[in-house]
Amino acid sequence: MRSSLVPIFLLLCISSCADDGRGRNDKTKESPQPEYHRTSVSVPLSNYFGVCAFEWDFMNPADALNLDTVRLNAVKSFTGIRHYLDWEKLEHTEGHFTFNPAQSGSWNYDTMYKWCQKQGITVVACIKTVPDWMQTAAPSDQRGNENVPMRYGKDKSDPNSYIEQARMGFQYAARYGHNKQVDRGLVKVDTAVVPWPNGPHNRVKIGMGLISYIECDNERDKWWQGARAQQSGAEYAANLSAFYDGNKNTMGPGVGVKNADPSMQVVMAGLAAPKPEFVKAMINWCRMHRGLKTDGSVDLPWDVINYHYYCNDADYVADKKQTSGQAPELTNAAATARKFMELSHLYAKDMPVWVTETGYDINQHTPQHAMIIEKRRAMETQADWSLRTSLLYAREGIQKVFFYELFDDNPSSDNNFSSAGLINADRSRRPAADYMYQVNKLFGGYTFATSVSSDPVVDKYIKDSVSMYVLYIPDEKGRMAGYTLALGNTDNAYLYSPKAGSKQMDVVQKRTENGKLQLTITETPIFVTTRDMSIN
Repeated sequence: MRSSLVPIFLLLCISSCADDGRGRNDKTKESPQPEYHRTSVSVPLSNYFGVCAFEWDFMNPADALNLDTVRLNAVKSFTGIRHYLDWEKLEHTEGHFTFNPAQSGSWNYDTMYKWCQKQGITVVACIKTVPDWMQTAAPSDQRGNENVPMRYGKDKSDPNSYIEQARMGFQYAARYGHNKQVDRGLVKVDTAVVPWPNGPHNRVKIGMGLISYIECDNERDKWWQGARAQQSGAEYAANLSAFYDGNKNTMGPGVGVKNADPSMQVVMAGLAAPKPEFVKAMINWCRMHRGLKTDGSVDLPWDVINYHYYCNDADYVADKKQTSGQAPELTNAAATARKFMELSHLYAKDMPVWVTETGYDINQHTPQHAMIIEKRRAMETQADWSLRTSLLYAREGIQKVFFYELFDDNPSSDNNFSSAGLINADRSRRPAADYMYQVNKLFGGYTFATSVSSDPVVDKYIKDSVSMYVLYIPDEKGRMAGYTLALGNTDNAYLYSPKAGSKQMDVVQKRTENGKLQLTITETPIFVTTRDMSIN
């Protein structure tokens, strides 16, 4: 989660991502760079409509053990949940793990995850922050729940410094992963602790099969918080090596996610500064300290590359002041995606690349706000730009996207990201959520095929040999343009337009002229197909 308290000028002070954590650059010898050829991967459009959320976005505020119907209806708008989960919720007391109910907050994670699985919603557990019991050893002025996840005074470059976090990862994966053969003697669920008198006890459960992805912390390149909270690429790779498999099984039993569930995918923490160099430094550390696999590739202790990208007029450029959000096509979002995809192809065997934070505020006083464009409200611009963000990343080959966030932190605040929610105070959908829900409902199974035009954007998607085209103007001025879409040998076409405040897209049937369709394109995407989607 991006801190809303980060001053804008600090975005200009990003330290070198190649630093090895000891004040010098990582000079690890690299292998020769092979030639890059983009690999095509078929990813359903549904992958691009995830959202970041907390457990309290699911549970009854008067009873944390039970789900809340109104809140669940809001969550159903999305295909994926990036669950911000504080480490302390799982391990309130060192070595004592609780899940249902959690000793801290009395949350019921079992029920929450079961509901998501039943709804077909993918959960990525982003386990973050440092528990109080780990902070207490540090001097009072060096404490903070977003510190590097190790005991005070430890070496950030040593995987063994992260053994406590790696043990927690094992316990989480043992319970919610898919391996039912975990040694029960290694499972440390505290069955004695109850959050309140006569309350329910936790029970040991193994291999519940509810979680397939676990993210190791969040934004470990926290340059704005100083050395106590920031890791270099090399240091974070050491952290991951412990979290992934106990530094190649050298840290004893019950340590590392893969030692509980080899199938669970470990996602690297999303980078606050979207710099491929940080990941390159991680890979270089692994080449030196973990070596190569039998196929000659570097033994990497993560399964997904992950970064954050907020589109705005500063666009991560030094000495440029951020004043407003910006349409995604007018930023370096696409170019940055290509750099990460290239890095993945050249050095990580086409490892999936995700963007797990992006989005826009609606409060017009924040530097990340979606503009009011002509007669369109900020919420409608937020909807246009959010949907176009998903489509941009589908075009570039990114495999999952999560928006920040489900619900506002504080809509009246002028701080960045405080009004970026996709759900209203009454738990109804904002237009952005309407658009995502509607597009996924009709076209979530379609995959990107090719780009026909860049301005206007005309992209072709395919499902079961049926084509769908998405068309829009990549601008932020209320611009319109005419376009002739060639649909081949067909007499009819169906135009689907996202509609705010509705569960359904507007649809218009049109006749073609010799297979060609005359269209007026705006900055709101429209979807065109020769199939009547209402009969599916």
